[in-house]
Amino acid sequence: MELDLIWILIGLPVAFGMGWLASRLDLRQLRIDNRQAPRAYFKGLNFLLNEQQDKAIDAFIEAVQSDPDTSELHFALGNLFRRRGEYERAVRVHEHLLSRGDLSAADRQRAQNALAKDFLKAGLLDRAEDALRKLEGTSFEGQARLARLAIYERSREWPQARAVAEQLERSGEVNFAARLAHYLCEQARELITQGDQAGAAKLLLEAISQAPEAARARLLLGQLQLSMGQAAQALATLTHLFEAPALAAPLAAASLARAALAAQASEQGLEILQAHYALSPCIDVMQAIVSLQTEQDSPEGAQTARQRYIEHLKLQPSLIAASRWLAGETSLSQEDHAAVQKALEQAARPLARYRCAACGFEAIEHFWHCPGCQAWDSYPARRIEEL
Repeated sequence: MELDLIWILIGLPVAFGMGWLASRLDLRQLRIDNRQAPRAYFKGLNFLLNEQQDKAIDAFIEAVQSDPDTSELHFALGNLFRRRGEYERAVRVHEHLLSRGDLSAADRQRAQNALAKDFLKAGLLDRAEDALRKLEGTSFEGQARLARLAIYERSREWPQARAVAEQLERSGEVNFAARLAHYLCEQARELITQGDQAGAAKLLLEAISQAPEAARARLLLGQLQLSMGQAAQALATLTHLFEAPALAAPLAAASLARAALAAQASEQGLEILQAHYALSPCIDVMQAIVSLQTEQDSPEGAQTARQRYIEHLKLQPSLIAASRWLAGETSLSQEDHAAVQKALEQAARPLARYRCAACGFEAIEHFWHCPGCQAWDSYPARRIEEL
């Protein structure tokens, strides 16, 4: 019994000493690890500031390996991979974060948002859409809906785009009335190509009700009514586009002239076009006036109508107007006429395009939705020469 007591008295100090020694060793190792992790982190930050992304990634990988529980380093690493175009590696980093059970709710939402960005940058739109849907009800909800809206516009899924735009409008962040009208116009165009003119007209009337100030729906409806033989209705619809501020009038001028001729209302059409031209001279409106007068008058009257191009040139120097005037000129020899006409057309061709005000993308056709930057209503109705 005395022997056991002696061993207990001896063992207690020994156990205490071994425990103290072990704790010192653990603290020392912890200090070493803590020193190494910040060193790797700051090394990576230094490389990043010096735009040495390869070395920065290596340093961050080293830091993550030293402390795999550091979520901020994972986010930094994933963002670096995405910026470099290494989307597969970025996806792996963010999916690893989402697989962790100890991740906070805020960091989980942040990782889900980063994963959606990875898929968007990689062009994996289906997977990006799924990832964005999981952000509903989170602090990233608004951003996610805008991203989904861009996906649907790019893939021309107009009913889905309309549903998301309505959600955004109900949230009170932005007024999407004009864009919703564009979606209805796009759907109407698809129905027109399918031969469903009645369905297209219904959608266009809904678009006008959605955004009365938007010009596109009235323009398409007028053109549709004209193709359906409803010339008088088409003339009435298109006339609205020549009221103040009438920014889309140049786009509707040719259609209004055709509607006026079909409805046997050339005088009314001329009055509308001439009134607009007096306020805002424009080559497309001038062309519509000439076309109406040419159809209405005798050959001598048509020659007189062509003189309007000369009057326009006095107001606004224009290669386009000069080229169109020369097209009907007969006083030159055939050889000289062809040479001058070719030179003028070649010089005027770049000026007859439309240019996006947002990104500068140029096109012969007027676009309501820019193919370059995906912006809506970014193309002025006037051509480059007249801007």
